[in-house]
Amino acid sequence: MNFPETVDWLYEKLPMFQRTGVKAFKKNLDNILFLTEKLDNPHQKFPSIHVAGTNGKGSTSHMLASILQEAGFKVGLTTSPHLKDFRERIRVNGEICTEEFVVQFVEKHHELIESSKASFFEVAVAMAFDYFAQDEVDIAVIETGLGGRLDSTNIITPKLSVITNIGLDHTGILGETLAEIAFEKAGIIKEGIPVILGEKHPQTLPVFETKAKEMNANLIFAEDSEHPEYNSDLKGIYQVKNRRTVLTAIEELRKQGMNIPEEAVQRGLANVIKNTGLRGRWDILQTNPLIVADTAHNPHGIQEVMRQIQETPHQKLHFVLGFVNDKDVASILEYFPKNALYYFSEPDVPRKLPVEELKTQIPSDFQASYYSTIQNALEAAKKAAKPEDFIYVGGSTFVVAEVV
Repeated sequence: MNFPETVDWLYEKLPMFQRTGVKAFKKNLDNILFLTEKLDNPHQKFPSIHVAGTNGKGSTSHMLASILQEAGFKVGLTTSPHLKDFRERIRVNGEICTEEFVVQFVEKHHELIESSKASFFEVAVAMAFDYFAQDEVDIAVIETGLGGRLDSTNIITPKLSVITNIGLDHTGILGETLAEIAFEKAGIIKEGIPVILGEKHPQTLPVFETKAKEMNANLIFAEDSEHPEYNSDLKGIYQVKNRRTVLTAIEELRKQGMNIPEEAVQRGLANVIKNTGLRGRWDILQTNPLIVADTAHNPHGIQEVMRQIQETPHQKLHFVLGFVNDKDVASILEYFPKNALYYFSEPDVPRKLPVEELKTQIPSDFQASYYSTIQNALEAAKKAAKPEDFIYVGGSTFVVAEVV
C-alpha cells in the first residue's frame, strides 16, 4: 500500500472517536499495553512530559515543544486530532513523520493491529511512541486525547505532568460535573512526579489535592507563579493562561536539571507556529474582512473566544459554523451574540451533525442561513461581509480543518 491507501486502511479498519464518536472510546488501557509490549515498550526509551486538560492542552504542548527545541533538545511531539494530514500527530522538532514510516509500520504490524482490536487513537499513540524511540528523541511532549486516567497515552511515566484546566466537555464519557471530569484528568498524576495545575477552581481543586497527596506528587499552581511578559505568535488572549502554565512547567524542568536558557524561552514562544506547525488557534486566514478560524468547541473554550472577538475591532459579525452530532448545540449557541449573521453547514465527516437536523436546533431569533458545505457557507459570508467586518469559522475541529 502507498501512504493514502495506508491511511484509508486505518480509517476503515479502526474505530476513530473523532469520526464515529463514543463507540471508539476504550474504557481500559489493555490494548495500548498489548501493542506497546509487542513493540518492545518504546515509550520507556525516552523521557516525556504529559499534558492534559479540557482546553489549551494542544497549545501548551506546542509551546513546550517549541521552547525545548530552541534549547537544543531533539523533541518529539504527539497531539490530536490532526487537521489535514495524519502525520501531524507525530512530529520531531516540528517535522511531521515520514510517509514511509507510517506505511512500513502498518505493513509490519497490521496483523497485530487487527488482532488487538485497537482503536485509531491507540494505534496512532503506539506509532508515535515507536517513532520517537527509533529517532532517539531527547524528550517527548505527549498530549492526552480524551480525559487522562483511561487515555492511551497514560502508560508513560513522565518527568512532569501538566493539567491546563477543567471544563464541561465529553460529559457522556468523562462525567457530568467538573469534579468528575477533574477525577479523570487527575489520572495522569503519577507517583512522585510533580504536576503543574494551570487553573484553580473550587469544584476541582480538592480532587487534584487529594490525588496529588495520594501519589506523593508535588502540586504546583501556575496561578501562583510570576513571570515576565513574552511576545508570542499565538495571538489569542486565552493563550495568556497557557503561557503562564508553560512558563511554570519550564521552571520545574530547570529545577530537574534541564538546561533551558532564557533566550530559548523567548525564541520558543515567539516561533511556536514556525517551530511546531500549530494551526487552528485564533488562526488569521485573511484581513479586510478579518477571517479567523478557531477549534474551540465546548462552552469553556467558546467563552474565551467570544471575549477575544469582543476585544477585536469590527463592524458586523459573521459566524460560519458546523458541529458534530454529540454536541449540545443549543447550550453552545447561548454564548454567541444574537446581533450577528450565521452561516450553518456540516463538516465532511461521518460524525457530522447534518445540516437538516441542525436547522431544528437553531434558535428562532438567529439570523441564520444554511449551506450544503462549509466552503459554500464561507463563500457566502465572504460575499456578504464588508472590509471592516469580522468572519469567524468554527464550531468543530473538522470545520476548521476544511478552511485552513
